[in-house]
Amino acid sequence: MIPARDGYPLAGTLYRAAASDRGRVVINAATAVPRRFYRHLAAALAGAGYSALTWDYRGIGGSRPPSLRGFAARARDWVLLDMAGVVDWAVSELRPGRLFLVGHSFGGQTPGLLDNAAAVDGMVTMSAQSGYWGRQGGAQKLVVFLHAYLSLPLLPRILGFMPMRRFGLGEDLPRGVAMEWGRWCRHPGYLLGDPSLPLDRYASFTAPVLAYSFGDDAWGTPASVDAMMSAYPTVERRHVEPGDVGLDRIGHVGFFRPESRPLWDDMIAWLDAPRELGSPPVLS
Repeated sequence: MIPARDGYPLAGTLYRAAASDRGRVVINAATAVPRRFYRHLAAALAGAGYSALTWDYRGIGGSRPPSLRGFAARARDWVLLDMAGVVDWAVSELRPGRLFLVGHSFGGQTPGLLDNAAAVDGMVTMSAQSGYWGRQGGAQKLVVFLHAYLSLPLLPRILGFMPMRRFGLGEDLPRGVAMEWGRWCRHPGYLLGDPSLPLDRYASFTAPVLAYSFGDDAWGTPASVDAMMSAYPTVERRHVEPGDVGLDRIGHVGFFRPESRPLWDDMIAWLDAPRELGSPPVLS
């Protein structure tokens, strides 16, 4: 178990590099996605010489209490307490020569809020978009609007948690996480419009960032990813159409499926030389 900043125990799995040691990678999950979903990418990183850590936010997967009813947690706690604690642990226990973050959706939106970001040497994000409903694409705009204004504010009040599983959207969420996330999704600035967050820390996240968006991702449209990534000082953007890498689909979660190996190779090449911003993709 990995201790959060407040001592809450977080479940984690470390995939150790078998041979050369190129650094450590902490994989930050998307909202409601358990760490096991990232096991294939973590194993590939270990095979490429990067020990990879997957972990669960409080209330999710192996970090879930017996019941979510009455469990106190907010979306900001996932970052300021959990993610910050995981970075602390990675630095003290893994002693990386280089430490990288991989952030899927929420996991890439929020590291700019960390107070220990100076320990990070680079970050790669996948569909780390503004969650504001008005920036979503196609029919997804209506779906997110309904969640933001109806299900996220109302169902947690009624049930004591957000039943994401019933919507086919991953793990159930603690009440406070769902309600805060819903409030952000109603604001045009998303979480960047919440003055109660330490937003000034984004300017101090000076490590290079590689930010992916995908042509068939209605949640992470290029405009929504651009809006979120504008908070980080040093960003290289890569937009990928599924056909570019011989895939029929990628969507919001497809990067982490085994068939997306060409994308993994592209990411690993960037990790090998994280400061070479603006270098051409090596997709094959």
